Amino acid sequence: MRHGPLPLTFEDRTGQTTNTDFDEMYDRLFFHVARLPGRTTTKIYQMNTRASRHRSTLPIPNEALIHLDFAQDESLGTVSFFKSPLSGSIPMSRYLKKTTFFGSSLLRKFMGSDGREYKWGYRICAGQEWSCTTMDNMLVAHYDLKPPNVRTFDVTGNNLIIYELYTHMVPELIASFLIMRHIAQFNL
Repeated sequence: MRHGPLPLTFEDRTGQTTNTDFDEMYDRLFFHVARLPGRTTTKIYQMNTRASRHRSTLPIPNEALIHLDFAQDESLGTVSFFKSPLSGSIPMSRYLKKTTFFGSSLLRKFMGSDGREYKWGYRICAGQEWSCTTMDNMLVAHYDLKPPNVRTFDVTGNNLIIYELYTHMVPELIASFLIMRHIAQFNL
């Protein structure tokens, strides 16, 4: 029998890296990811309510938690943290570093605001599209695609799972995850 909190299970509403919502299945946290057309900055907002078909009628908070500023050609730019112990801007290539000089661009590490190093990897664990681990390989988070034989309605069916020991890192995990997916999408 399980004791303690459940992992945070965020439903990725659209599956896009620039316009989506991450809504926690048990209504504990909600994040909105938005990029205005013609712009290169993706903003991450913490919301008070779950996304719905009527998200456009809900007010967006004045200040985003995190800005992901990409170059005009979609190459890596800077990540800016607001309302976080990591306040300030950091070049994405310094924030998310390749684990080895000649290694895959889809395996990168970053230093969290808690002083620990984390790494994201693409298909490094069976059954997981993306996995985040500590440097000693403790599972922190993973992104799972909807099984092909499961029907969904108005959502992608893809989930970002963040384990309870790392809930203090949720905004940083979402930001680093979106950057990793951007790297994969644009083959950077």
